[in-house]
Amino acid sequence: MPEPTKKDDGQPEENVAPDSGDAPSENSVVMTPKEAKVATKDTEAIVTVTEAEAAVPMPAAETPQPQPVVIVVTELEPVEGEVTDPQPLVTEPVENGHNEPEPTQAKKHVEVTEVIEEEPGTPKVPAPSMKKSADTKATPIKDKDDDVTASTPSPPPPTEDGSIPKKLSIDLPNDSDPESTRGRKDSVWSLGDGQPPEEIDKQIETPPLSTLLIEKPQSGSINVGGDINFVAKVEAKDLLRKPTIKWFKGKWMDLASKTGKHLQLKESFDRFTKIHTFEMHIIKAKENYAGNYRCEVNYKDKFDSCSFDLEIKEVSDGSQNIDIRSAFKRSSEGQDDAGELDFSGLLKHRQGREHKQEEVPEVDVWEILKNARPDEYEKIAFTYGITDLRGLLKRLKKTKKEEKKSEAFAKRLEPAYQVDKGGKIRLVVDLADPTVELKWYKNGQEIRSTPNNRKYIFEHKGTQRIMVINNCQINDDAAYSVTAGEEKCTTELFVKELPVNIVKKLEPVKTTVNERIELECEVSEEGAKVKWMKNGVEVPTGVRSRYRVKSEGTKHWLIIDDATKDDTGTYSLMATGGTTEAHVQVDLKPLKILMDLQSVTVLLGQPLKLNCEIYPGNVPGRWYKNGQLIQPSERLSIIHRTKNHSLDIECSTIHDAGDYTFVPEGYTQTLSAKVHIIDPPRVHLEALNVPDDTVTVVAGNKLRLEIPISGEPAPRVVWMKGERVILDSGNRVRAETFADHTCLTIDIVEREDTGNYKIVLQNEAGEDTASVKIKVVDIPDPPEAPMVTDVGGDWCTMTWELPRYDGGSPILGYFIERKKKQSSRWMRLNFDLCKETTFEPKKMIEGVPYEVRIFAVNAIGISKPSEPSKPFIPLAVTSEPTMLVVDDVTDTTVTMKWRPPDAIGAAGLDGYQVEYCIEGTDEWILANKELIEKTRYTITGLPVEAKILVRIKAINAAGASPPRTTQHSILVKEVIEPPKIRIPRHLKQTYIRKVGEVVNLVVPFVGKPRPKVNWLKEGQPIDQTISIRNSDCDSIMFIRKAERKHSGKYELSVQVENHIDTAMLDIQIVDLPGPPQAVKIEEVWGNNVALDWNPPKDNGNAPIIGYTIQKADKKTMEWYTCIEHYHRTCITISDLVVGNEYFFRIYSENMVGLSESATATKDSALIVKEGLQLKIPEYNDRDFTEPPIFTQPLINTFAIAGYNATLNCSVRANPRPKVIWMKNKITIIDDPRYRMFSNQGVCTLEIRKPSPFDGGVYTCKAVNELGEAQVDCKLEVKVITQE
Repeated sequence: MPEPTKKDDGQPEENVAPDSGDAPSENSVVMTPKEAKVATKDTEAIVTVTEAEAAVPMPAAETPQPQPVVIVVTELEPVEGEVTDPQPLVTEPVENGHNEPEPTQAKKHVEVTEVIEEEPGTPKVPAPSMKKSADTKATPIKDKDDDVTASTPSPPPPTEDGSIPKKLSIDLPNDSDPESTRGRKDSVWSLGDGQPPEEIDKQIETPPLSTLLIEKPQSGSINVGGDINFVAKVEAKDLLRKPTIKWFKGKWMDLASKTGKHLQLKESFDRFTKIHTFEMHIIKAKENYAGNYRCEVNYKDKFDSCSFDLEIKEVSDGSQNIDIRSAFKRSSEGQDDAGELDFSGLLKHRQGREHKQEEVPEVDVWEILKNARPDEYEKIAFTYGITDLRGLLKRLKKTKKEEKKSEAFAKRLEPAYQVDKGGKIRLVVDLADPTVELKWYKNGQEIRSTPNNRKYIFEHKGTQRIMVINNCQINDDAAYSVTAGEEKCTTELFVKELPVNIVKKLEPVKTTVNERIELECEVSEEGAKVKWMKNGVEVPTGVRSRYRVKSEGTKHWLIIDDATKDDTGTYSLMATGGTTEAHVQVDLKPLKILMDLQSVTVLLGQPLKLNCEIYPGNVPGRWYKNGQLIQPSERLSIIHRTKNHSLDIECSTIHDAGDYTFVPEGYTQTLSAKVHIIDPPRVHLEALNVPDDTVTVVAGNKLRLEIPISGEPAPRVVWMKGERVILDSGNRVRAETFADHTCLTIDIVEREDTGNYKIVLQNEAGEDTASVKIKVVDIPDPPEAPMVTDVGGDWCTMTWELPRYDGGSPILGYFIERKKKQSSRWMRLNFDLCKETTFEPKKMIEGVPYEVRIFAVNAIGISKPSEPSKPFIPLAVTSEPTMLVVDDVTDTTVTMKWRPPDAIGAAGLDGYQVEYCIEGTDEWILANKELIEKTRYTITGLPVEAKILVRIKAINAAGASPPRTTQHSILVKEVIEPPKIRIPRHLKQTYIRKVGEVVNLVVPFVGKPRPKVNWLKEGQPIDQTISIRNSDCDSIMFIRKAERKHSGKYELSVQVENHIDTAMLDIQIVDLPGPPQAVKIEEVWGNNVALDWNPPKDNGNAPIIGYTIQKADKKTMEWYTCIEHYHRTCITISDLVVGNEYFFRIYSENMVGLSESATATKDSALIVKEGLQLKIPEYNDRDFTEPPIFTQPLINTFAIAGYNATLNCSVRANPRPKVIWMKNKITIIDDPRYRMFSNQGVCTLEIRKPSPFDGGVYTCKAVNELGEAQVDCKLEVKVITQE
């Protein structure tokens, strides 16, 4: 026996396949709801209609004609209809002998009708009605991952006579449920894998009105290996973009991922008709491609779908001719040589590793499989290298099995038996050999006979062997088998459970709380399972539940020991055969007040106790104070002892006074009492939290002085200042009294409100008094106007006096403000208080009048500003003069020079003052009586050889600046300085000028006393046309109009006493050169002429730098330049025109220019014709026009937000094309964010500071009269986030 395998739900599952010797032909309709019922009997989930063989006995009343079988399935769960090949029922045994009951479902009636056509002479027996527990399933043998064979039924093979296999139709009238809630389970398939689903249970629905599809795919049928095309069309007149289409197989499999050599999806669009065409092309179809397909079209909020079927017809059954080991072996996945059922190869589409196969002897594996038991299939597949076990099982299922006659059994067990619960059943087999040992099994476990066990009785009647099962229960619902030698036959027993009826119904109960409630009911069967409900909800019967359930025989009780009012409701008992219910009413017992609450008066701080007595004593209650629920605490306790209820407060407070109420739970009656608390009056000045009971208030503010008071009853309060009583009706000053405090209010506090205030409290319990002092403080008076004592360039010094009144609080400091006299805006100068009465404002503008003022500050605030000071103007003296040096010294004078001060200021500079001091004295003598404006001054009248110090002061309106004094003393004595000529850099070289230009040479020199200057030209005195002007420090040579005779070397001499210094100057006056000499034609050959000449006599006092050669045709005598800046004196002129006669002339050239005249050749040069004939070739003009072509496309670009981005491409076209830029197919026109350039075919689009919204697809389009072209790119703008 095969080992039972465990299912996911914990139930063992036994896989049973047809024996090699037992292959009855049967067609089964398998229904798989959780609970399905036949019209007159409660049939369970699986109903099998069996077409038996001729060996099954048939009642005499029946005739062998087609009989309709009407099955009514009552279940909301999906119903699966399946027409299968000859297969036995595969059942699963029930664990622990019983099944859990399935929940009751809503009912729907489904009629299943089967008409079976038999071959002539074949007897027909009506299918027996069977029952099976809800957990039993029809389970085909499958792999661990075989979802195809598990959920997709296989199509039946053709019969031997070629007739069409029988069909089963399921009619669902008035059934509007979607297909997902009906019986058929959608198949899970893939191209090249799985089997086609059957459409036996598909209902006819009215398709929804199409909103998109104008042509829908139509169902079709093809032979295996054929091609078929399905077409769907969508009209796009109202659509802005292409709709989305999806093709599905079954309910959920998207075919977009299955495209390959067997499936192709195509799309096209007709611009004229505005129609989208979608095609699905199936190539070389296989059997498992058959089934239901669906096409879905989506566009925004629109949706449309269409279903269609594909039928695959088999041409012939070639299963016997297939090499099973090659067909079901995954040799190379996804290749052409893979087996027909090589599913993983077709799905994965990837190269696999090719494994070498071992040579196996020729064996007929089909015969081995057909003769083997199902539990041996995997072993056989492993032995012979068959890896595709799923395909093997499907192909084996199609193979026609040869019926073998049983050698052990003359008559087998029926396929199934049914018996009522409590009844008995006889299982009968007829043996061909009575001597064979017989064994009976239940769910694979052998049934042994024992003397005391009357459950199973075994009988022998001739060749018949009978097993009788007495008192059948739910645990007898199982699979039974009997073995005779090596052979075995199996059957299933279905135990039908009879309904449990209500014999004695529940009776209504009316009682009071805390009483016992018993609900009794009697049913028709002992030990029956019932369910107790309260108001439609199952009653909990756990260990901690208030409800107890008891049963004895057929009687059942529900017991509630201590009833409460919540137990009121409708109680019901549910059995399989009916329901009974009764109403239970629980009322409260009447309330009796034995002792009522009493009102009390308690002194503050004393304990408070309230109590009462009620009946019944076990009734709880709640305490309320002024309508608010009271909760127990450390100070307050609530006690309940039998009939007595009390509330205790250890120390009473004012808040404990009020109306107290006790409310018994569940009753409308209440008990009430009043509590009154008394207390003598008291003033709580400590709540003010002020030192010495003194309250300080700022003048002008509002004072509201609240002082807590206590006392019960509320005391009378009187406020007094001195002997004056403050009334509550006062205007500015008033007193008010409230429940827990008294208040003194002064709307606007004045200085006169300072003083002592007395409070007097009186009530019937006593009297109390207290005193409060009020101190009024104010801001100080403004100080007097400040005085400015000193003024600088951008600063001043100011002082002021203390204010007359400090406001009752010490002066903390002062704020200073200033403003320009013409302005009205004051500016604060210090933000930290100035503690002193002097201040030095800074950073003022020179020459601008200013005013200042003062604010006094105390703890209360800032005073009003003082009167402004008198206006003052900040002025500053200049800085000291700079660079004071001695310019000249004689025997009686000293000349000084200096530079103006670096900083002059707004006051300006009036002049300078020069002072000197003779060394050895401290007296400074003023050299100039009046201010001088020049920065050079000569001090006269000094003693000879005296030593003096000199200082200079700059004077303006602010006064004299700091003096600048010489560092060393100056000797008053003239000093001889040897002469020195300082030739400028440009005169150290030859000085060149053109004839007629001006010559102006300045030669500086030094020497003291004044030197004597002398000019010579080449040792001779200079010409009278040259002007010489001398000074103390330089000498000037001036020539108004230079001539060539002025060229030469000039000598300058400077002499001081015996000291002489000389210098040489070279002057060159240049002019235009003369013409060349002896220009002649040396030789003429071909179209070449050789010329020769001599340099000019006069070079213009400058070197000849080149020659210019010109030619002229004798006919026109128009001169043309052949060459310029030619350096040599001979040249060959080429490329002359044959037949022409030429003259030549030459100009000489120096640094001034060309000579005024040229020297021409006396003879002419004739270029002789040599009889050559020039043949001009013919050329065809090239057509350069072409349509636009982009030689460099646009490139996808990433840009950074805020930084300019450019897109570049290049286009070639003739004529020049018009370039159009587009963003997202929209032309960019006059948008300031974009700049477009086009230069030499390079097109550029600049995007200024792009943002993420500028991202998209950009297009450059070039158009000319010959055509157009365009390129696209994608621009993505990224935003850089700063972390």
